[in-house]
Amino acid sequence: MVELILLAAEDDVETVSDALMELDALSVSVEDADADTASEHALFAEPGLPPPRAGWQRSAVKALYPDEAAALDAATLLLAQSWAGNVHVVAIQDVPDEDWVRLTQSQFAPVEITPEFWIVPSWHEPPAQAQRVVRLDPGLAFGTGTHPTTRMCLRWIAQQAPSLGSTWTRVLDYGCGSGILAIGAALHGAGQIDAVDIDPAAVEATCRNAQANGITLQAGPPELARGAYPLVLANILATPLKLLAPLLCAHVQPGGHLVLAGILERQAEELRAAYAPWLALHVSDQEEGWILMTARRD
Repeated sequence: MVELILLAAEDDVETVSDALMELDALSVSVEDADADTASEHALFAEPGLPPPRAGWQRSAVKALYPDEAAALDAATLLLAQSWAGNVHVVAIQDVPDEDWVRLTQSQFAPVEITPEFWIVPSWHEPPAQAQRVVRLDPGLAFGTGTHPTTRMCLRWIAQQAPSLGSTWTRVLDYGCGSGILAIGAALHGAGQIDAVDIDPAAVEATCRNAQANGITLQAGPPELARGAYPLVLANILATPLKLLAPLLCAHVQPGGHLVLAGILERQAEELRAAYAPWLALHVSDQEEGWILMTARRD
């Protein structure tokens, strides 16, 4: 494996990245060319949203190729383009052979939700104390149990199940992603579960993960959600949650609960205001700058 490293200005990053993929790069990544120097500049964005800029003022664009000849051909063709006058080759270097599957798997360990409830990748054995286990491998859809928003939702389900689980005859997981919240609810006694998402890949992932965990549910587009539910879960982001306020509240039956995540601490008042015409939200949990907001319909 060989890595081609190019130096590009911020305005050229997207074009260079697209060109490298067209030139058969196995993968392309972008890093701050001034990282670990006094000129390093951080790019911040809300998780799940694109960064505020495509790259740094001086970006290192790195592309993997199977061999040096392929990397050299790609560099030659790219630099020959009329727009590439400010793009420069930094290096073409060998990448040590790795067991990439094993390396990737080593980054994902079992995740504790409560001492009895765990998220466990398929290549790990569940901890001895685990009484409920979600088997979930990292994939394309958001929601593997490693993010605070997912952990807080699952923790709420686990903590409330002893007193409320018998009432969860129907559950709606809106924006289901990997289906992890729907599966977590099912493991804690929920009955009929509708898991919906606008992304077909998320619906497929939810069906696949539910089957792997022996869970029966219905997954599909948002139109699948019908009527009122004793429990409505939505782990998305603050902006879509505000827009969805009337819809989500309409799905909560009298005596039912709404559980929202994907919200930063500083966004609490925005969410309260957005939901105030229908439900009174309050902060039920917080972790690493994120909060869980819940409400009960009287």
